[in-house]
Amino acid sequence: MVPHTHWDREWYKPYPAFRMQLVELLDILLPTLAEDDSYAHFQLDGQMAVVDDYLEIRPERRDQLKELTRAGKLTMGPWYTLPDEFLVSGETLVRNIQLGLRKADAFGGAMEIGYLPDMFGHVAQMPQILAGFGFADAVVWRGVPAAIAAPAFDWEAPDGTTVRAEYLADGYSNGARLPDHGKDLVDQVEAFRAAQGPLVGDPVLWMNGTDHQLPQPWLGRVVAEAAEASDAYAFEVTSLAAHLAAAPRTGLPRWQGELRSGARTNLLMGVASCRVDVKQAAARAERSLERTAEPLAACWLTPDHWPGTFFDVAWRDVIRNAAHDSICGCSADEVNDAVLHRYAESTRIAESITERALVRALAASRQAAIAVNPTARERAFTATTVVSGDVAPPHSQPLSYRPARRRVATVSRTEAVAVVLRAAVEDAKASSASLAAADDGSGDWIATVVTDRAPKQIDANALRTQLEELAANDPGGRVHVELLRPAASMEVMFRSAPVPGFGWRGLAPADPGQHTVRAEGQGLTNGLVTVMPDQTTGTFSIDGIEGFGRLLDDGDVGDTYNWNPPANDHLVERPHDVDVMVTEAGPVRGRIEIVRTYRWPTHGANDHRVGNADVAVTTVVDLHAGEDLVRVTISFDNVVTDHRLRVHLPLPEPTDHSVAECAYGTVRRGLTAEGGPTEAPLATFPSRRFVSAGGLLAVHEGLTEYELVDLDGEGDDARAHQMAITVIRSIGILSQGPMTMRAVPAGPPTLTPDAQMPGRHEVSLALHLGGRDPYAVADDAFTAIETVRIPGRGGLGDPEVHHQALRVDGAEVTALRRTDEGRLELRVVNPTDESSTLTVSDRTGELMDLRGRPTGEGFDGALTLGPWKIATIVL
Repeated sequence: MVPHTHWDREWYKPYPAFRMQLVELLDILLPTLAEDDSYAHFQLDGQMAVVDDYLEIRPERRDQLKELTRAGKLTMGPWYTLPDEFLVSGETLVRNIQLGLRKADAFGGAMEIGYLPDMFGHVAQMPQILAGFGFADAVVWRGVPAAIAAPAFDWEAPDGTTVRAEYLADGYSNGARLPDHGKDLVDQVEAFRAAQGPLVGDPVLWMNGTDHQLPQPWLGRVVAEAAEASDAYAFEVTSLAAHLAAAPRTGLPRWQGELRSGARTNLLMGVASCRVDVKQAAARAERSLERTAEPLAACWLTPDHWPGTFFDVAWRDVIRNAAHDSICGCSADEVNDAVLHRYAESTRIAESITERALVRALAASRQAAIAVNPTARERAFTATTVVSGDVAPPHSQPLSYRPARRRVATVSRTEAVAVVLRAAVEDAKASSASLAAADDGSGDWIATVVTDRAPKQIDANALRTQLEELAANDPGGRVHVELLRPAASMEVMFRSAPVPGFGWRGLAPADPGQHTVRAEGQGLTNGLVTVMPDQTTGTFSIDGIEGFGRLLDDGDVGDTYNWNPPANDHLVERPHDVDVMVTEAGPVRGRIEIVRTYRWPTHGANDHRVGNADVAVTTVVDLHAGEDLVRVTISFDNVVTDHRLRVHLPLPEPTDHSVAECAYGTVRRGLTAEGGPTEAPLATFPSRRFVSAGGLLAVHEGLTEYELVDLDGEGDDARAHQMAITVIRSIGILSQGPMTMRAVPAGPPTLTPDAQMPGRHEVSLALHLGGRDPYAVADDAFTAIETVRIPGRGGLGDPEVHHQALRVDGAEVTALRRTDEGRLELRVVNPTDESSTLTVSDRTGELMDLRGRPTGEGFDGALTLGPWKIATIVL
């Protein structure tokens, strides 16, 4: 018997409300553990956030928590929060455990188990992640397939790393309803064994707890009575670690890869498309931190300027949001607001660090403007900058023009104090200000403020003193305020020369050669890709393959956990009005704007949808010079409810599988899913940043749900002809029960009007036909090469001047940051099924595990990485 609680920090109630209950729980638990020897152990849900949450209210209990943990009566960690594994990055999963372990060390250490009790499925690389922290065991519930018919199995990652997985076949609550009498407890155990059959081990694991459950002080008495009443069982209150230490470890069935089955319990796959705003915010925050701010700061800030505490704060918010009910969006609206706020804060911290790293790189470069690459691979990119003059540089495309300008306003000396100071101090573009008497003998004064974006050289206090002295001498006297922009400027776009990985290059236009963008009929081409819109349907073709961008709207009367169509649904896929316009025709960027107006039902009503509303959906299709991908943005005002909108993409070749990114790798999936008696086998799957099928690669920002559709054939002969990516899913209730796609509720029936996603939405994806590295395409599409310039210095640099801070080849870099000791830490993965050789030029170091402990293996600048292998190196 393992007494425990499963603690969702925020779910159908917001965090402050649940914390009140948490404090009540621990206020009861701690004296019980200290005073009642029969209450031998309690497990604090495998996450350290609850400890922080409690001690913020009860700081005086810290020492008691330490004593109980060190005595083995209380276990905590290893996670900081119990995350969803598919909707956050691999780095977020690793940083989550690292934070949990670091917090637990202060109390005597964490539970050394990969505790995964309520995640909505499990990623393929989790065994390798857990083993990287030194864990030999996992504990799982959801996602285990019907092929596993045992209480435990060997769970193997794609690289071959294996952990023993204890299977909670009936969940983490099989012993939650502790009776008042021991005989009743014996009967419960007997009924459990009879119901679960071969899925029950020996000894029986009895998880005495459930969601937000308070300790049951009568535990010791009932256990003693049960032991007395039964000759068949001995009952012991113990820890999960003690149970696993005695559990059999040989002769177990084996499973390799992800766990995403609904065979015995609900997987709840619809969370991948619930509240798309949260998924978008997560993608931006993680990208800002791990793929931009950390590597730029590692490369360009000195170790003594490493903003470690700022990163800690940003990562803490991202990790708090990784909690499964938070990132999945299956929570109350108030929770969703808090999640979005935390993502916004962490993103802003990352952006501020990025700005400082870019300034340091610019200063070191001695250039007027540079492009800085935060990724390992060398990349060309499309840049925008402001240049002086009224003639665009060669190989560039003007976007906007600002002529030289002189504006004069005449005010009184009293009014001039506020007017001039506002123009000179508050305007970020103002660089200098002067005050002088007019030379015409009129007694007037002239205040000149130059707005040329050059570095500000204004002494605000001295300027204020001058103005106030003028006003005191003659309040009604006149001041002519002159706002001067001495030179014309324009914003231009151009294709840059390739920028070294983890390096910079002087910012300047490069000649894209024959791959400039030009209009071709009613479409666009750059010599690599041709895009042609269909004036009737509003879809577009890529290289002659028609039908990209078809929108299909169907009903959804389900909940935040599962899509559920009305029995008599009304599907809408044809617009009643289409307007197509080429708004830019190159040479650097071509743009097609497609506006389609649909008549969608306004809301669901029992088994059908009713009403109608005209909704205009704008699709912007961009083609850049020198790029082999098509960028697509879809935007609209969502004024209807109870629906799902998906964008359909034709596959160049029919296929029987997809390949999608997940944590530290990719996963191959077929066309079907495994369901069970309580959940239909819906073959919608998650993808982290990209998914490919049949020669099509779709890269996205937070559009984490896809399905291969338009099937022909049956069974093993089935082939899909299209990919459907969910743009938005609008639902108005957290959970409801029984419905077509799921037979039992997944939570309380809390109303969630904000989950209907009213208002303006804009989503982005990029499409590539061919076999280019999907990680490279994902970076090209969404990981920006940053630009920085000295204001007023012309906006361009010398493209022949470049520098590389660190060269890494042969693997995908997932993290580059500094350790607490100031050394560079590099984490890489080989996301392929063939061995590769990692090289880091001119660097040596040592390999570390995910805890930051040396493995005993040195690094001499090269390392052979087996298929799917993760490695961490300190240089």
